[in-house]
Amino acid sequence: MAQKAAKSLASRNTATLNRTHLITFILHTVFLLLHFLFNRPRSLKPYFALTLPALGIEFYLERLGRPRYHSQDGSLRSAGADLGARGLTEYMWDVLYWTWGCMGAVCVFGDGAWWLWIAVPLYSIWLVVTTVSGMRKSFAGLGGVDGPAAPMSKRQQKLEKRGGQHVQYR
Repeated sequence: MAQKAAKSLASRNTATLNRTHLITFILHTVFLLLHFLFNRPRSLKPYFALTLPALGIEFYLERLGRPRYHSQDGSLRSAGADLGARGLTEYMWDVLYWTWGCMGAVCVFGDGAWWLWIAVPLYSIWLVVTTVSGMRKSFAGLGGVDGPAAPMSKRQQKLEKRGGQHVQYR
C-alpha cells in the first residue's frame, strides 16, 4: 500500500485529462464539421482567436497533471499536480469550461455567440478588483494604505482625551 495517495491522484488525473481531451476533440470536430460540410456562416478568425487560449490551458494542464511512470518497471515516478486544486488551476478550468460552452453556443446559434466569451476577461477584472479592495481593507488598520482608521475603543478614546499614551523612561 505504498504511495496509495499518489496512485489514486495519478488515476484521477489520468481520467480527468482523458475526459477533457475527448470533450475538446468532440467539440472541435462538431464545430469544424458544421463549418466545412454545411457551409454555415461561421468565421474561423474568432474560432482560432478564442479557442487558442483554451487549447494552451489544456496543454498546460496536461503537462502539469499527467502522471509519469518509470520506463523500466512501469512504477509511478510522479503523480502530477492535483488538477482539482484551488486558485489558478481552478480559474484555468473555468476558462476551459466557458470556452466549451461558447463553442457549443456558436454551433447552435451562430457566430454571434462568440461574444459570450467576453465574460472571461470581465471575470478576471472583477477578481483583481475584489482582491485588491479586500487587501486594502485588511491593510487599512495597519496605516500602510490610506483608508478609514479602525474605530477606537472607549479606553483608547479616554487615553486620547488625557493626552495620549506616554512612555515612561527610567
